[in-house]
Amino acid sequence: MSLSLYYYLSITAINILMSWALYVPYRVGHLHFITVANMAISGYLSGYLVMNLHVPFGWALFIGFAVGGIIGYIVSLFIGDAPTFAVVMVGFTFIFITRTVIENMDVIGGTMGMFGLPNIGGSPAAHRWFIIGILYALILVVGFLIFRFDHSRLGRAASAIFVDRDLATSLGVDIKKVGMLLQVFSCTLAGGVGVLYGFIYKSFHLDFFTFALVGIFMTVIFVGGYATQWGTVIAAPILYGFPLFFPPEVQSWRIVIYGAILILVLVLKPEGFITRKFVYSIETALSRTRENS
Repeated sequence: MSLSLYYYLSITAINILMSWALYVPYRVGHLHFITVANMAISGYLSGYLVMNLHVPFGWALFIGFAVGGIIGYIVSLFIGDAPTFAVVMVGFTFIFITRTVIENMDVIGGTMGMFGLPNIGGSPAAHRWFIIGILYALILVVGFLIFRFDHSRLGRAASAIFVDRDLATSLGVDIKKVGMLLQVFSCTLAGGVGVLYGFIYKSFHLDFFTFALVGIFMTVIFVGGYATQWGTVIAAPILYGFPLFFPPEVQSWRIVIYGAILILVLVLKPEGFITRKFVYSIETALSRTRENS
């Protein structure tokens, strides 16, 4: 596998998983940006465990998931049923605090970052295949879980909360418990993805975990369609691959391009390109085809 293909496939997978990590809590109207901070916390922790304490990668990855979930649970106790604006502000504040703490901790590299993470599997080629395998296996597992959630009673409760909180409460939905569950799932996923994100490059640096990531994931969600998980699957590879065809001078403006695309979509097509109605029509057509055959 060439290095360019490896980076395209791996970063596309990261964008899908992290956009799903934002999509899930947004099902109840929460833009949970604390996930970016969770990526950094779990990532740096795993790097320290592997490099300094010689913990096997598998255990470091598991700990990354666990730490993300624990942080998500603790924070969700306070914002599980908070308004969208409050959740956004907590997320941005958490990113800022996390970056400040990391850059002042010399034990994990501080502003210089953490470099020289070992290959998984013993060689660079094996490392690439190992990372790609984990990422796309995770996409299949997480995608299945989100699909089951969207078609479950809990998913319908989340939709009711998104549309009208008072209506959801009158129907007996516990808004805080649903919000907490989705936030914990989101943060758990982000913790593990943060570990994999650093091991893609075999290094960790604060520049990996900036507010620009929020813009990228938001663009993927809202361009693809925030009402269904399938929009992310379509938008992520296109949005990441599209700027690669531009000259290097234009590629450096990638974040600006994403921002412009996001603004245009929010103004002209707020639901995104893959809407729930569109997905339902495809599911109906497929079921009819199966019945006729």
